[in-house]
Amino acid sequence: MKTTEDNLTPINSFEDAIARCQELGMRVSRQRRYILELLWNNENHLSAREIYDLLNQEGKDIGHTSVYQNLDALSGFGIIECVERSNGRLYGNISDSHSHVNCLDTNQIIDLQIELPESMIKKIEAETGVSITDYRIDFFGYKNSAEAR
Repeated sequence: MKTTEDNLTPINSFEDAIARCQELGMRVSRQRRYILELLWNNENHLSAREIYDLLNQEGKDIGHTSVYQNLDALSGFGIIECVERSNGRLYGNISDSHSHVNCLDTNQIIDLQIELPESMIKKIEAETGVSITDYRIDFFGYKNSAEAR
């Protein structure tokens, strides 16, 4: 039931992300390559500031403005994921439809591929009158059961 935006093949690797940039006519600058490489080598969702700090710690010379501009362009074209949170945006490497488990005690966002049963999709469609073409689910919980309330 879930579909990929614009029927494009999913981006499953750093190489796929570079290829998608090229397909879309985006210049694959040194800075853009740094950001994509960092996101594909890091399983966490990162803020722009964290991306800037990590790249500079690795000795990659990149400015704040360049990080923000490249993240906007890459997420705008669907090459990377942008997750809106109350304390800012976080970026991840998975751009196709997927769900998240949000850990409330560690603030970690875990990517999750999940498919709802067809019967549930049909029930939602019947109740709303909307034909479902895609979905994302956000789960919230605690890793440490002592934190659960």
